[in-house]
This record gives sequence, structure tokens and C-alpha cells, in this order.
Amino acid sequence: MEVHITDNSAQILAALGLAKQAALEAIGLQAEGYAKANCPVDTGNLRNSISHAVSGDSAYIGTNVEYAPYVEFGTRKMSAQPYLKPAAEGHAAEYKAIAETYLKGG
Repeated sequence: MEVHITDNSAQILAALGLAKQAALEAIGLQAEGYAKANCPVDTGNLRNSISHAVSGDSAYIGTNVEYAPYVEFGTRKMSAQPYLKPAAEGHAAEYKAIAETYLKGG
């Protein structure tokens, strides 16, 4: 009786890497949607500037609008109107579920 062992670890690791990137993209897109939904709107410029990016093992949401931090954190004259932090932290269980779905092959 012969036993043959095939090492598929490289293929498995590659598949996991692709699943991880797809999960992070889905999480970033979902977080971007929550941030846009919670963003205060005057002209729509801030909301329209919100985007997401995936880099390494992280998904980022943010904006390049210069006044965005003043809206998020407030000033002496204006109350904070957070829209990024709640989008990132307020849905952690949902993001975990998204990651599990992708990593399980769903």
C-alpha cells in the first residue's frame, strides 16, 4: 500500500489571501455607505468625498476634504457631528460576519 501526500498549502494560502482581500473590500464598501448615510449634508461635497481603500490587512474609510475633521470632531463654535468613527466602530459585529462569510467561502 502506497500513500501519496500532496502539499496544497500554497494554493490554500493564496485562496485565503484572495478571500481576505475580498472581505476587506466588502467591509470597506459597507463602512463607506454607513459614513455617507451619517454624514451631515450642506452642499453634499463632504458626503460625496467619502471613500474607502484596502491596504494590507486593513480597510480604511475617509475623505480628503479639508474641513472634514472639524465636522467629525467639532470646534469651539460647532458641535461634533461624527460620521466616520461610528461607521467604523459601530458595526464591528457586522464586519466580523462579513469577514467570516468570505473566509468560509461564502
